[in-house]
Amino acid sequence: MPLFDMPLEEMRRYKPPRDEPADFDTFWADTLTESRSHDLNAVFERADFGLATLDVYDVTFSGFNGNRIKGWYMRPRGSAGPLPAVVEYIGYGGGRGFPIEWLSFPSAGFAYLVMDTRGQGSVWSRGDTPDLPAGANPSAPGFMTQGILEPQTYYYRRLYTDAVRAVEAISARAEVDSTRIAVNGQSQGGGLSIAVAGLLPEVNVCLADVPFLQHFRRAIEITPSDPYPEIARYLQVHRDKIDAVHRTLSYCDGMNFAARMRARALFSVGIMDTVCPPSTVYASYNHVNSEKEIMEYYFNDHEGGGFQHKVEKIRYLRGLWLE
Repeated sequence: MPLFDMPLEEMRRYKPPRDEPADFDTFWADTLTESRSHDLNAVFERADFGLATLDVYDVTFSGFNGNRIKGWYMRPRGSAGPLPAVVEYIGYGGGRGFPIEWLSFPSAGFAYLVMDTRGQGSVWSRGDTPDLPAGANPSAPGFMTQGILEPQTYYYRRLYTDAVRAVEAISARAEVDSTRIAVNGQSQGGGLSIAVAGLLPEVNVCLADVPFLQHFRRAIEITPSDPYPEIARYLQVHRDKIDAVHRTLSYCDGMNFAARMRARALFSVGIMDTVCPPSTVYASYNHVNSEKEIMEYYFNDHEGGGFQHKVEKIRYLRGLWLE
């Protein structure tokens, strides 16, 4: 894949104005308050998948509007804590799958929760959580336009709230050190990590790999690779809804959460990434005001640093908390 975005030196300085609604903080505070009115009721049931070195739990907790969200929780076998914790969010189209798919962080000594993604999990890894309620308006295939005409009905309002509640679920575990919490994910998972780090000051580290859901205005104009073009295709048909769509997206744009982040941040970017264009990643990264670092994978597309970067993340967290 050839280079298609801005020159790298220009992207490193790219800090576009944020399209932020005046009631952004109130909108999210009210959203979380409403969902917290439902008992979190986090249930951890032991599950046997033949993993000799890890304790495995099937997790269910209350997310947006009290909807029950699934996940897996794993920890080093027999550990009593206090353990630093990692909450993982999943890329677009994927679900929680099986615990054997998520061994790296718990094997490295962390308490670990991977959150299932409501309504997804039927493309490359299976999921077990339905999306309730469904979006209100007609939508293009995928999730990017479900409920997009109003911030209150947009799909990602529900998913961001689920992601916050996942941190609250793991933080309540007796063996978890709630002062050492990291959020982690690739693509959509990276975007969720940025949102949660912006919404929860108690998150200590944000690991955002080739993050999706950043700088929507630019992304939907320049990239030919899904999922962003779902929005462009929607607007090809709903020609009179451009302003309404951009208003909704402004409540979910990662740049606005990045500017609020207090956590240490480790980002990654694929300089040839056509799914999450590198300029959109830098747009959010450059709005982060806390301690931060970005790892650039010059000849890589959306795979970014792959397993090499996962090794870097484990080293990064162990250096902070376990060594």
